[in-house]
Amino acid sequence: MRGLLLRLSTLDADAENAVRVIGFFDRLITERAGLDALVRSTSELAGCPVGLHAPGQGLALRADSGGAVTAGAVPAKAVVRALEGGVEVWVAREGRPAPLDDMLLERFAIAAAVLLEHSSVPLPELGDPALIELVLSESVGTAERSRALHLLGIAATAPLRVLAATGEVAGRSVRLGNVRAVLATDVPEVHGRLGVGPSLPAIDAAKSWQAARTALRCTSDSEPVVWWEKLGGLALLAEQLDPADIAVLPDVKALDTADSDLITALEALVATGSVRQAAAALHRHHSTMTARLARAESMLGFGLDSASGRFRLHLALMLRRLRDHEG
Repeated sequence: MRGLLLRLSTLDADAENAVRVIGFFDRLITERAGLDALVRSTSELAGCPVGLHAPGQGLALRADSGGAVTAGAVPAKAVVRALEGGVEVWVAREGRPAPLDDMLLERFAIAAAVLLEHSSVPLPELGDPALIELVLSESVGTAERSRALHLLGIAATAPLRVLAATGEVAGRSVRLGNVRAVLATDVPEVHGRLGVGPSLPAIDAAKSWQAARTALRCTSDSEPVVWWEKLGGLALLAEQLDPADIAVLPDVKALDTADSDLITALEALVATGSVRQAAAALHRHHSTMTARLARAESMLGFGLDSASGRFRLHLALMLRRLRDHEG
């Protein structure tokens, strides 16, 4: 269907083709399509970016031809059709308008007005926790997420981080399973472990929440706060590796034989980068730390006095955390 309008226009903007465009939107209305489906289907029909702007409901939806529905403002050069209540639909075609663009915009506006009236709306009486769940849900469409953000007083394009915490955290939050999800613009103090998701437009909060949960899996007693941005390639490993695969890795199996004090010493070594600094961080004598690390080298089968050895140790420690804290 992508670019159908252009193909029809190259034939002739006659009554038959106009009826086909009208029928296209009539089917969407009859099927009570969601607003996401309306915007996405219209962009495919037009073969160019289109959008729906309803500021009173917190909606600023757009889709490029064949692309996903996202949040976005009305482009400066878009052709706009205004509806009641400040609602607008728009088409932003490069170059000259297609012969059927006026028809498309008119029927797009009619369909938007009908579907806005019928579309499900998060009710204002919903409390913050229920709205936050909508914002973080991967199964919710862009329109529903935009409305939930609107009711929370958050613009869809505003920068937002999602935090995953095991303890109590100040801010708008909801408990999802055994983890508390927090919407934040900065990182507050937390009594517990904390995974910090990336700062993204609020409409992409579900992606930040998923990343925050990955970061939470990488926390430990010695590193209770982990930022997703600092994980680098480890974030990809976390998404790809199964805990059972991690458990059979020789370096991880070797660490499983260590006692908690030795694990603490190894964590301090990779955090500080030197034996002396690790000893100072743990308030241990340098010679005591040296003896512990010698025992660890014998257990692991590789040296810890080089950057490559410490990197290998750090990777094994992080993989062990991922295995022990499933998302």
